[in-house]
Amino acid sequence: MTEVLSGLPAALGVESLLAMLAGTLAGIAVGAIPGLTATLAMALLLPFTYTMDPLQSLGMMAGIYNGAMYGGAIPAILARIPGTPSAVATVFDGFPLAQSGRAKFALHVALVSSAAGSFLSAVALMLLAPPLVEFALQFGPAEYFWVAVFGLTSVSLLLAGAPAKGLASALIGIAIGLVGMDMITGAERLVFGVRHVAGGIDLAVLLTGLFAVPPALAMLSATGKHAEGLGMTGPGIKVRQALGFARTWLRSGLIGVTVGVMPGAGGNFAGILGYSEEKRAARDDSMFGKGDPRGVAASECANNADNASSLIPTLALGVPGNSVAALMMGAMLIQGLNPGPALFSQHGDVVYGFMWQMLFTALLMLTLGFAGAKVFVHMLRIPSALLAPMILVVCLLGTYASTNSLGDIWLMLAFGGLAFMLSRAGYPIAPIVLGAILGPMAESSFRQALLISQGDPLRFVSSPISVVLVIAIVTVATLPLGRILWRRLRARDARRAEHPPPLRKDR
Repeated sequence: MTEVLSGLPAALGVESLLAMLAGTLAGIAVGAIPGLTATLAMALLLPFTYTMDPLQSLGMMAGIYNGAMYGGAIPAILARIPGTPSAVATVFDGFPLAQSGRAKFALHVALVSSAAGSFLSAVALMLLAPPLVEFALQFGPAEYFWVAVFGLTSVSLLLAGAPAKGLASALIGIAIGLVGMDMITGAERLVFGVRHVAGGIDLAVLLTGLFAVPPALAMLSATGKHAEGLGMTGPGIKVRQALGFARTWLRSGLIGVTVGVMPGAGGNFAGILGYSEEKRAARDDSMFGKGDPRGVAASECANNADNASSLIPTLALGVPGNSVAALMMGAMLIQGLNPGPALFSQHGDVVYGFMWQMLFTALLMLTLGFAGAKVFVHMLRIPSALLAPMILVVCLLGTYASTNSLGDIWLMLAFGGLAFMLSRAGYPIAPIVLGAILGPMAESSFRQALLISQGDPLRFVSSPISVVLVIAIVTVATLPLGRILWRRLRARDARRAEHPPPLRKDR
């Protein structure tokens, strides 16, 4: 606990507080605009973090992460449009509440529940990450190789509805990560005569192109108008009413934290699972789906409890479990911070300060949400035709400011166009980022393990940790096949039930 407290003074610095304030404001505003996500906001900010202090950049991203999760509830409640994918379950009861004239109450329930979930998640990060680091110290190159493979396999297969497309995206990311010079042999790989990428592809350029450009292109190609929402009608929430959701917060918070640690699950799964469990546990569930505030509280608490907990494997093992964690890891790598056990010993003040920032931004979100609710509601009225060019301009400025290279601008736009076409074809984008980060990690760990063991392949299964990871990889890899077989068996049984075979007559 003493180590965790060591990061508190740095997190309470003036620059850190201002960064958290700006990030939380930006996160809520971005989340309140349908179609924009925390991932987009982070991708836009990432190129500008080169010149920032590490704790300032991480504090701003912590604010964006937490703020956007709540901001997504605003259009979900007022316009029946989830501002972020995590707010899908919030629509079920949030919009009926707004229709009944209790929009302000529904927004307040979402706000206090989001703050409660983010707070619980930050506490879980502080409590679980340090012990996991102690365990990670037992890892060698072989174990890290299997960790990287597990991260790639699990996210690629579980994050996408189509496992083959998820694996294809991961392979694209691995190919991107291998572009440049081989650090052992010095040979150039996948350069194809383009000298600009001989030193590798800049991570900030890749992340900006993959996550910031496609939403802008989607807005430009859309023909619909901007969303129209209901007004903030009715009374707000009272302290006594808020405390009445304590049991819901505890249940949904535990669900969100658990889901956050799982690679590839995400806040949308946490929100739906929290909502379903709250409905199942309720004595009277007749109002769920018709305007029950418990549904809003469960969904928002669960999807926010996923936030900081999803960073536990990222900080302790250096393995991002989702796209937002990958962006956080990218920001750390840009600052010269390598996530993993060494991060805690070499930059303890930064990593523990970041944990406190995740907690403080939850409290800032609560304050700013009450104070600026009427302002954030107006974000629904921004037309896409105005917003999309602004996003593209920020992408261009941010990329050039980070690398001072026109070549990287063209590279960023190329990645954006590629991501836009892949997403339209149903290919997930997150595995591309994870492949670009974990692919080189798997390669270097594989080579180191072979050098240490003098080419003995049994080194990769010589420890209990490696064996457990191999079993986990095989289990995750066979899950899609099991689902396919289960669906086929159910379809066959359904056909037999509809068309039973004729009865044979006795001779």
